[in-house]
Amino acid sequence: MKKFLNDPNDFVAEMIEGVHLANPGKFKYVPEFNLLYRSDRPDNSKVSLVQGSGSGHEPAHVMAVGPGMLDAASPGAVFAAPPVDTCLACIEALKSDAGVLVLINNYQGDRMSWDMAIEMAQAQGIKVEKFIIADDVSVPNSTYSIGRRGVAGNFFVIKACGAAAERGASLEELLRIADKVNSQVRSMGVALTSCVPPLKGAQLFDIAEDEMEVGIGIHGEPGRRRDKLKAADAIVDEMFDAIASDLPFKSGDRIAMMVNGLGGTPISELYLLYRRAAQRAQKAGLTVVRNYVGEYCTSLEMAGASLTLLRLDAELEDLLAAPAEIPIRVF
Repeated sequence: MKKFLNDPNDFVAEMIEGVHLANPGKFKYVPEFNLLYRSDRPDNSKVSLVQGSGSGHEPAHVMAVGPGMLDAASPGAVFAAPPVDTCLACIEALKSDAGVLVLINNYQGDRMSWDMAIEMAQAQGIKVEKFIIADDVSVPNSTYSIGRRGVAGNFFVIKACGAAAERGASLEELLRIADKVNSQVRSMGVALTSCVPPLKGAQLFDIAEDEMEVGIGIHGEPGRRRDKLKAADAIVDEMFDAIASDLPFKSGDRIAMMVNGLGGTPISELYLLYRRAAQRAQKAGLTVVRNYVGEYCTSLEMAGASLTLLRLDAELEDLLAAPAEIPIRVF
């Protein structure tokens, strides 16, 4: 294993501290809970939007904190749900008269920790609700989830709810928007390699040089099947067909389309994949209103990619176009 590491046990904390130091004045940082939140939050006139999942998926979620996006993130260890006390500390720090909305990707560990923390917070009189994100069409269940997994489509829920929260939407309104996005977004991924969690120090799973995992989960969960590596267009075609037929998308739909890298795929290859996805969208009569190519929800240094399609209406187009600011800078 070759990684930039000190003590593997400190990997997550040191990463978050780096984000904090790179953005002076923008965030408050609570090291004992891996909690990073906006320095201008909580605001009693606005709902606080928070999320916490396992680390290793960056920029999800700690690098999605900022105006128009999340108000706070409290990640757990790599590929591990945050502990209950971390989740509770996040809710307590961000409590607002307008309420707190917790976005949870559909994984058993995340749901258990946040469910307990929400129950404890509500017992204190804190106004807090949750929403479960589940956009992966690859498998109906996985070793980590009951039902579909929450993957890169999570970013569209964050963006839409973050924009609405910034405008002062109520907790009930944000739950409606989250449900709208979740009902209209679908994703699927393919992995070409495994990855090495720092504490494990070895490959998460074995995969041959000439193989790919079709429908991979972002924690390395098995997908639909292990197959021989195919041409890029054929890989995109399989993902596109699985996604487009699931909702289903239909000719005339306006969509947002994301090609997401899993951590170890060059941007040149992601645009090569986008090329085919755009061709397929055009052939299907879909209008790509907004496109996203890059790393949004990764799996450490795994080589692979996922495709996400979101069907839009006027409300969602407006929310996706709203301004947002996160710690990652392009230039």
